[in-house]
Amino acid sequence: MKKLISIVGTTGIGKTKLAIELAKRFDTEIISCDSRQFFKEMKIGTATPSLEELAEVPHHFIGNLSVQDYYSIGQFEKDALKKLRQLFLIHEIVILVGGSMMYEKAIIEGLHDLPEANEENQRKLEHILEIDGIEKLQNILQKLDPEYFSKVDTENPRRLFRAIDIIWQTGKTYTENISSKMNDRDFEVIRIGIQAPREIIYERINQRVDKMLENGLLNEVQSLIHFKNNTALQTVGCSELFKYFDGTWTLDFAVEEIKKNSRRFAKRQLTWYRKEENINWVNFQNSIAESLSLLQTLNIKK
Repeated sequence: MKKLISIVGTTGIGKTKLAIELAKRFDTEIISCDSRQFFKEMKIGTATPSLEELAEVPHHFIGNLSVQDYYSIGQFEKDALKKLRQLFLIHEIVILVGGSMMYEKAIIEGLHDLPEANEENQRKLEHILEIDGIEKLQNILQKLDPEYFSKVDTENPRRLFRAIDIIWQTGKTYTENISSKMNDRDFEVIRIGIQAPREIIYERINQRVDKMLENGLLNEVQSLIHFKNNTALQTVGCSELFKYFDGTWTLDFAVEEIKKNSRRFAKRQLTWYRKEENINWVNFQNSIAESLSLLQTLNIKK
């Protein structure tokens, strides 16, 4: 059976480096399941792999969309599985990497058969977002489904829209709707998670934000102001700086909010991964060697 090695972990923990090293070791290619890295205009704010890193091994689903494009998780599942089938024709092993938990889940397990978005519900939710802000949507979901609320990226309005819409349509929590077992995949999945003490994770996140600013994050976000209401830009790094550019916040405060919200996202990632039972954990300081040792014990060799 073909094998998909999925690299997971919190933001800023070193997933890209490990994925590239494993891809080189097994002479294969990488599929990204980082939903923010799909958008070509957000290279700095999403910590997209550098041109040098992208040149080391072939990558897929990085910078393949514009922030003006609509792209659902269902579309990603179809596109990614199609790409996997193509890659498995020439490779025994493919690497998957990314910290977007539901996007990884879509590939390794599949999505549930949920109803299509209800236009009336979507308009109502759009109105709530525009008038009352994302906090109102967060409060609605927290009351309707506290379990899913504890896992979801609450700064992403698309996630909130989808969950609330499904709950309104079905009368069941989103957690109940996605609890049924999915069909088995025709490839084997080996999940490798990179772990570090929480204080190290938070320190690396703070350093990463500072590095993004050095690399031109302000100019990148400023160039996207015209599209600031697009769903793709309702994300950490953009939302805060838009408030700086419209004069609501000072730059120092906006930067601290980016760091705080990035740490919050990492905390949600930790909560999600802690509940998963099939992740093989390796230490962030020695992730490459430990991953290769693990794969050797599983008899996965070049």
